[in-house]
Amino acid sequence: MQPPLKIYNTLTREKEVFEAMNPPYVGMYVCGPTVYSNVHLGNVRTFTSFDVIYRYLQHLGYKVRYVRNITDVGHLTDDDDNGEDKIAKKAKLENLEPMEIVQRYTQDFHDVMRMLNNNSPSVEPSATGHIVEQIEMIETLLNKGLAYEINGSVYFDVEEYQKRGLDYGQLSGRKLEDLISGSRDLDGQDDKRNSVDFALWKKANSGHIMRWNSPWSIGFPGWHLECSVMSSKYLGKTFDIHGGGMDLKFPHHECEIAQGTGTHGENPVRYWMHANMLTINGQKMSKSLGNSILPHELFTGSNDLLSQPYSPMTLRFFMLQTHYRSTMDLSDEAFQAAKKGYFKMMNGLKVAKQMAYGERLEEIDEKQAKQVEGIIDSIYRGMNDDFNTAVAIAGLFNLLKKINSIHTNQLSPQALGKALFEKATQTYITFVEEILGLIEEKPQQFEHLVEMVLEEYKEAKAQKAYGKVDKLRAGLKEVGITVKDMKDKIDWAYDEA
Repeated sequence: MQPPLKIYNTLTREKEVFEAMNPPYVGMYVCGPTVYSNVHLGNVRTFTSFDVIYRYLQHLGYKVRYVRNITDVGHLTDDDDNGEDKIAKKAKLENLEPMEIVQRYTQDFHDVMRMLNNNSPSVEPSATGHIVEQIEMIETLLNKGLAYEINGSVYFDVEEYQKRGLDYGQLSGRKLEDLISGSRDLDGQDDKRNSVDFALWKKANSGHIMRWNSPWSIGFPGWHLECSVMSSKYLGKTFDIHGGGMDLKFPHHECEIAQGTGTHGENPVRYWMHANMLTINGQKMSKSLGNSILPHELFTGSNDLLSQPYSPMTLRFFMLQTHYRSTMDLSDEAFQAAKKGYFKMMNGLKVAKQMAYGERLEEIDEKQAKQVEGIIDSIYRGMNDDFNTAVAIAGLFNLLKKINSIHTNQLSPQALGKALFEKATQTYITFVEEILGLIEEKPQQFEHLVEMVLEEYKEAKAQKAYGKVDKLRAGLKEVGITVKDMKDKIDWAYDEA
């Protein structure tokens, strides 16, 4: 029997046994991209991590409603509600309508998600499509005395929230008095009663392109409001899982808790989950340090930090080798190792799909059977321990050793028994394809071309034309294919060297 699924809850700072509110249904919300620039690898890691979580919950039999928003409203996105409308800035620079910028970068995001084989969410709402609902939530908070309006802008009253016995800072572990004492006066913050208050609605200045009518002013919603509105609309006032990158824990998710609790009277989320950050060669990734890599640069190799291009599946495999809550360090050497690991896993997939049990009679080898059962259990234990894909992948490679032993006739399928043989091969295939979401990357007619070359190889070998044999072997190796001379046949595999 597999252990129960445990999730590390950022709110309680403990691993908790997952219990869905309304099994078998699970509500999951993940903060989506802000579409004014190309998707970056930090985004990719977060969304790929939650794609695997989505896949695994479905594998366990849950019916998941996965909501991932698009932030396209053009609001300000720093901690103090200060700064500039980045969508409008980009639109002015390129002489385009703001929604053209939104469309371009939304499409870029979707393209990268497809290349990485990330499943589409159940619902993908946009902030601009929910302005009415955001105004309604602001009105509710005003009526409850948890917000106030000054000069056309509306702010959430954090001190009033705290006075009612509610805890602003519970997710990030920050104390309100420390936030107040550590804050500083900034231009444009004079309207606030307190520096820690955050904007629900901002009156637009003359240069702000994206703006809407409201009861208070022509303006735009605050950064944090959209997620509270869209999550509650599609998942209810309380739902199971809310995810995002570690950088969103404060203030964004902290503000979501305050807004949701203030509006509905209860904490909006039961399990808060956060994917950790990326570094490059041990340094924080940033444009200012000149060490950032965009996905398209990785896929084409057009970055000075890379020695070669790396495919989308290599990137996906690389990311899943590290637990989503651990810091991940990117380097050219690490990508090279991931490429080999990915090919090794794909070779195993190819072999697992080809194998058949056969008709031979043989006693079950209890020792081997026990080992295989233990390996399968280890894969599930890894995933049930807060979706630890690193442990699961290690287990899959151990299972692959057994599969390869069967493939090379060192171990017979019958030694495991039919049920366990089928369980082992199906576990490998299911985890690789359906849960980890890894697929073979190959051009059209790829296998047909390889088989044609292998036929020439066989003929040359039969004729003892060893010069031609060596030439064909070397040519295949150049394109990442290794010829495998086996006792009963000649086969091929991706080159892992």
